[in-house]
Amino acid sequence: MFRNTYDSDNTVFSPQGRLHQVEYALEAVKQGSAAVGLRSKTHSVLLALKRSTGELASYQQKMFRIDDHVGIAIAGLTSDARVLSNFMRQQAMSSKMVFNRPIPVNRLVSSIADKAQVNTQEYGRRPYGVGFLVIGQDNSGPHLYEFSPSGNSYEYYAMSIGARSQSAKTYLEKHYESFADCSLEDLVRHGLHALRETLQQDKELNVNNTSIGIVGPASVHETGVLPEGPFRIVENEAVEPFLQTMIAKDTATGAGAVPPPAAAATGDEDVQMAG
Repeated sequence: MFRNTYDSDNTVFSPQGRLHQVEYALEAVKQGSAAVGLRSKTHSVLLALKRSTGELASYQQKMFRIDDHVGIAIAGLTSDARVLSNFMRQQAMSSKMVFNRPIPVNRLVSSIADKAQVNTQEYGRRPYGVGFLVIGQDNSGPHLYEFSPSGNSYEYYAMSIGARSQSAKTYLEKHYESFADCSLEDLVRHGLHALRETLQQDKELNVNNTSIGIVGPASVHETGVLPEGPFRIVENEAVEPFLQTMIAKDTATGAGAVPPPAAAATGDEDVQMAG
């Protein structure tokens, strides 16, 4: 039986300079269902694949509102995500109380990255087993950040995390140069196409398993569908108009769109704890 003598605590380096407990936490993020983020000059968008543990269970929440101008999508342990999202809300409220202004997005992401880094350095703690895609808008425009349990955070034009996220990254890498000038509808459509790449072959996106988060000005397409506020989450029946705009996978030229099937798709359900 294989025994790794350097993974008993997160403060012990292996001879190769690796922290195995931190790497295990990064693997927990890869077990969660996929989340995709994109940004243009005017909007930032999140799209997430929700899971259900069975036909009798509801779909697990994948997006959380942090403040009027910030929202997150998660991949990994949902319980850890709740703890970190509550901390982010406290930081956002503190900024409003002390400075009378919304917290800048990069400062908010840095604060949870610092909090996560402490758990990779102090004895007796474990790293958080969850990764975030964070979208927000401040004076410098829309932003998209990735946060990882290692305490690293990066800003991206487009990014995907979670199970089979590499397929979504491949799609995003092919098209990201066009995202800056995209309208909100086109940006969401690109995100749905990237999210579809992470599904198993017999699954499809539908109103039950898809969540969309948007930061930026409202558009005509959203009229009467989305709640008020700069950050808004689109779920359930409100997702249908966006799904109708998707282009069929077998349409080589990109002409024509087909409606999604009515059957519910739950994505991978092999990890019950992961969101």
